[in-house]
Amino acid sequence: MRKKIISTTLALIACLGSFAQDAIISVYPEQGKHKIDKEIYGQFAEHLGTCIYGGLWVGPESGIPNINGYRKDVFEALKRLHVPVLRWPGGCFADDYHWTDGIGPKNQRPSLRNNNWGGTIEDNSFGTHEFLNLCEMLGCEPYVTGNVGSGTVKEMAQWIEYMTSDGDTPMAKLRRQNGREKAWRVKYFGIGNEAWGCGGNMRPEYYSDLYRRYTTYLRDYSNNTLFKIASGANAGDVHWTQVLMDRIGNGMQGISLHYYYVRDWNHKGSATRFSDAEYYQTLGSCVYMDTLISKHEAVMDKFDPQKKIALMVDEWGTWWDEEPGSVPGHLYQQNSLRDAIVAAMTLNTFHKHTDRVRMANIAQLVNVLQSMILTDTKGTGHMVLTPNYYVFEMYKEFQDAINIPVQTQCTMLHDTDNRQIPQISASMARKQQGGYVLALVNTSLSKDVETELRLGSIAPKQLSGRILTAPRINDFNDFSHPETVKPAEFRNIRNAKTQKNTVRVKIPAKSIVVLDIK
Repeated sequence: MRKKIISTTLALIACLGSFAQDAIISVYPEQGKHKIDKEIYGQFAEHLGTCIYGGLWVGPESGIPNINGYRKDVFEALKRLHVPVLRWPGGCFADDYHWTDGIGPKNQRPSLRNNNWGGTIEDNSFGTHEFLNLCEMLGCEPYVTGNVGSGTVKEMAQWIEYMTSDGDTPMAKLRRQNGREKAWRVKYFGIGNEAWGCGGNMRPEYYSDLYRRYTTYLRDYSNNTLFKIASGANAGDVHWTQVLMDRIGNGMQGISLHYYYVRDWNHKGSATRFSDAEYYQTLGSCVYMDTLISKHEAVMDKFDPQKKIALMVDEWGTWWDEEPGSVPGHLYQQNSLRDAIVAAMTLNTFHKHTDRVRMANIAQLVNVLQSMILTDTKGTGHMVLTPNYYVFEMYKEFQDAINIPVQTQCTMLHDTDNRQIPQISASMARKQQGGYVLALVNTSLSKDVETELRLGSIAPKQLSGRILTAPRINDFNDFSHPETVKPAEFRNIRNAKTQKNTVRVKIPAKSIVVLDIK
């Protein structure tokens, strides 16, 4: 546990010790070669709180407008986001989940107690068909996590057959009886979740043997090829990664990594009521993501220098105290401009490591933790988009674009643990359809930054941009004020000084700017 904050005054001195306001961003277009896999923009939907029920799903009989039971407003918002991959059913819930409970007539599906998240009774009305049909409607890849902790090899093998076999097999016949003739395409499949914790409290050696056993029976059906993902490390546990790389190796196509920006698990703090010092402390944890990935990459590189095995950061995000008055264990939290800054910085980090990081899934999609969307589940039908949603929407052009190496020279801020926080976080990519996209995050709460963009061989002919900011860092959107934090045209680019391959522009404090360069 890190040392406690001594005082807000000292923290602010540490954070704001330097007052330089200039930054130089140098980009190297000729060195761009690695694609930013669109799955880095993945989402995560667990049976937790109101993420599924009241968030994604209300049922076809609901008075809230819906499409075959899926909330219409939420569905349409997700379509605009271009969600590339969706992880389900957990999370910790996955290793308590038995898939046969969630198929067949809904009035015949058994209920269960959600032991991980508040003891809520789960009626299983949202199951395999509902999830995979939603992925088809959204045009995204499903990422299914199987039950290793309390399940069996047979159970998992039959689930794969049920979902992906078009043959004359028992599980394919059962699927047809339940109304789905053609098999789904399921690419990503996780063999358990957090096997070191809620998924079984295992040692990596034991889990490695279980993984080898389970995957022996996870077969490819009807031209569906599984991308098998091992349950990887908790944050900085590189020993776990080393054991799995040694004992499983090429038997897995991906290995997961989970990391939440939490300073103290016993006192996480409020999502909207926080000091400047706490803001910078969160950014210090955010910057650590780069170090964390590098540590796991170093271990993976020893066993897999050709980088065939992907690192999947399939749970990440901020985790604050639940909102007052919400149901304990449902992890309902607001999301402020601070969370948006964290999201943008993290995506920039993933771009940097895109030769190894091939997927990431922010936690979670609706009504849970660092969500994209909040819904009023009391029957009013209200929905609000969070600042995080707008970051993902502004960053859409990075999906499947070619990462362009970026070098940043700027002031370094510091948190109370003396961790360095760059005042400017930057990322650039060459878009599939031509042109470039450049993201710039000013992390300072008070200082604008005169930024010189040295674009190398790029001679910009047209510049446009959008900005996400707000008067205060703890501003957020709610049902009464849904547009407090919302993107706007970046007007500063109109007055940018352009000379040959250089652009000079001012980036306001506590803002996220995405530029389109043609």
